[in-house]
Amino acid sequence: MSEWLIEIPVDFWGVLSEMAPFLLFGFFVAGVLSVLISPKIVERHLGGGGLWAVLKAAAFGVPLPLCSCGVIPVSASLRRHGAGKGPTVAFLISTPQTGADSIMVTFSLLGWVYAIFRPVFALLTGIAGGIAVSLTDDKNSIENSKASSPELDVGGDNHRGKIRRIFAYGFVTLPRDIGRHLLVGILVAALISVLVPENYFADIVPSGILQMLVMMLVGIPIYVCATASIPLAYALILAGVSPGAAFAFLMTGPATNAATIATIWKIMGKRTAGIYLITMAAGAMIGGLLLDQFVTGQQITSQHRMGWMLPPIIKHISATVLLGVLFWAITSPFRGKFARKKRMIETMFELEISGMTCSHCQSAVRRALQACAGVTGVEVDLEAGRAGVSGDAADPVQLRRAVDELGYSVDSITVPEESKDDE
Repeated sequence: MSEWLIEIPVDFWGVLSEMAPFLLFGFFVAGVLSVLISPKIVERHLGGGGLWAVLKAAAFGVPLPLCSCGVIPVSASLRRHGAGKGPTVAFLISTPQTGADSIMVTFSLLGWVYAIFRPVFALLTGIAGGIAVSLTDDKNSIENSKASSPELDVGGDNHRGKIRRIFAYGFVTLPRDIGRHLLVGILVAALISVLVPENYFADIVPSGILQMLVMMLVGIPIYVCATASIPLAYALILAGVSPGAAFAFLMTGPATNAATIATIWKIMGKRTAGIYLITMAAGAMIGGLLLDQFVTGQQITSQHRMGWMLPPIIKHISATVLLGVLFWAITSPFRGKFARKKRMIETMFELEISGMTCSHCQSAVRRALQACAGVTGVEVDLEAGRAGVSGDAADPVQLRRAVDELGYSVDSITVPEESKDDE
């Protein structure tokens, strides 16, 4: 027992220090992308339908640092601005599987073969799913809305300068979204590597199709962000899961969960949701079988034990910096909690909203409410699941509709007591 208490933190720090230099660089690249690829650019290139729009949608999605919950409001906005179901589904499939940060972490823990295979296959499955929907269920009679799309660069406004927005998004917003999941993922990976004997899963479930099915059944209903799932995949490979089966988990975990599937069903219909699920399941199976032909679990674990050619001091410093970044980002909502509460109670309407899980959700709801007629100000509290709207001429019915169209649910709309007293 005492040995475990020592080995678990040692393994935790080992995984963290191995991935930290690459993840910090990935955060920076993600910040750059959030500034360079604006929502208007995405909408302009992904509007309409057809094969070319599907190809662009899948390609756009690969590097963007959006999780499965964050990609939903972006996709809903694309639909409202004229994108066909095919391009929207292509974007939905390719985006959550990878991102600049997750590609770098994949390289650090699972090697270059995995790091190349993941984004390439995300692109291919996005194209396949988009074409399937375009051929069977794409009707482009869409009523455009005046609502703006959710902003991807939520770290600051344009007047603060591009450099500031890059670092605000890359080292505050993005770490705040994935920080908890990432730390839990590394901790679970450390627990698996210490407590589960080597090749344990291989002895229970033989490698091959059956093992991939098990990993898919685990990955499809739950939510694991693309970056946080990588330490788990590495630990599973150490415990005897094949690289292909781990890939099935990496593909389905970030891109499918009960909430995402329900939202796709609501926004684009049951047939599109079915095609989305079939594409993800078939892609995970085919991709897993292919990957097992290129790399073995032994090659991945031996490469990791050798480590990349970085001095240990760089890894340890990077791990320390990464922990500082994650701590600062994760605690940032609590530091401003009092100020947010004060602003919230000064609003005309308060909306209780369920389904918001990250800053992209928060940004999407804020922009959708701001676009409603009569609204003069909006404040969205992600932690409380609440939005405050000011404006005497705001229509509660329109506010509810704006949020519902993004795939979230408005549980209630109330008028704060302070607003009633003012009347």
